[in-house]
Amino acid sequence: MDKQRVKGAIDEVVGNAKRQVGGLTGNTGTQVRGAAQQIKGKVETAVGKVKDAARDAKDNAAAQHKCNQKAGAGAARLSSRKIAI
Repeated sequence: MDKQRVKGAIDEVVGNAKRQVGGLTGNTGTQVRGAAQQIKGKVETAVGKVKDAARDAKDNAAAQHKCNQKAGAGAARLSSRKIAI
């Protein structure tokens, strides 16, 4: 899991708490700052998810490439053998 996803989740929770405290106390400024932090957290979480997906795709491509190389090497060895009849 990307660090940015964790940071985003924390910002979402803290922002939501600030927004609620602002609503309970009637402090509009706290509500606005809480909402902004919550949105920031959602964006960070989304960016972290994209980074995770990119990393997973890269890892899968590397694993597939490695597998294809092994398969190709085995086929090359088989085709280089001559069979005498």
